[in-house]
Amino acid sequence: MARAGLTAGRVTVAGADLADEVGLDQVTMSEVARRLGVKDASLYTHVRNVEDLRGRIALLAADEKTVRIAEATAGRAGKDALVAYANAWREFAHEHPGRYMATQVPIKIDPELAAKATGPRRAVELTYSMLRAYGLAEPDLTDAVRVLRSTFHGFVALEAAGGFAHARTPQQTWARMLDALHVLLEHWPDGEPA
Repeated sequence: MARAGLTAGRVTVAGADLADEVGLDQVTMSEVARRLGVKDASLYTHVRNVEDLRGRIALLAADEKTVRIAEATAGRAGKDALVAYANAWREFAHEHPGRYMATQVPIKIDPELAAKATGPRRAVELTYSMLRAYGLAEPDLTDAVRVLRSTFHGFVALEAAGGFAHARTPQQTWARMLDALHVLLEHWPDGEPA
């Protein structure tokens, strides 16, 4: 019998909190059970295994990150939207490193859960909407999404690893990087590369 009050959602949040503290790859069913004050076997009523739990964490994180970005970019366009989007991305990565990582690495997600999840779809819609304000259409939209994701993720990953040991602050570089991305998006090259 399942413990009263224990749900898949509660198990997922406990796993996500643990991921933020110790890293996504260190999340185990045993540690989540310990934090919830239950035996390991109690969790299996709500999640199949640690892979299922990590997939649920990824979906939760995608939703939380997307809500943050949507709130930050609401009513903004062009450079204002780009800066708000990027800052919300970076803040989420700083505040929730385990959840953030779950949105960046390949994780096998239950297709039924993925089909019901709104976070990943909404993230794509928000990103494409922001980039359309720069006048981009396919295939340039996809390329621009990849440029932004690579740039933002690369920066926050290096920052988290202490990779910016220089007198110039990471914030100063972040601001200049956003200026440069804005210029790139405004002057996106025409045609396919040679």
